[in-house]
Amino acid sequence: MKKVYFLQTCDTCRRILKAVNLDGFEKQEIKANPVTVTQLEEMRKLTDSYESLFNKRAKLYREMDLKNQNLAEADYKQYILNEYTFLKRPVFIVDNQTFIGNSKKVVESLKALLN
Repeated sequence: MKKVYFLQTCDTCRRILKAVNLDGFEKQEIKANPVTVTQLEEMRKLTDSYESLFNKRAKLYREMDLKNQNLAEADYKQYILNEYTFLKRPVFIVDNQTFIGNSKKVVESLKALLN
């Protein structure tokens, strides 16, 4: 399976999508087509926690003062399901590997796998 979850209005997502070979990828824009419980659980199976899928740079994260709360795994999951901005993006799934976020290391690893 090859799939990417992204936000169309995010400049960083658009830049990464242009830099990566997307042949054969199913693309899901998360604002227009929110992530389902099943999809989030599938992502979670390929990573170590819901927290690793959670975007702590989101403006809403600061506004809700979540940094000063003790969040459990169930909380991270629910926040991601309730608000698309809490999913760290983009999320690429290639077979049984997942590439989360936009760090240079993650993007380079993804490019190496696809090229």
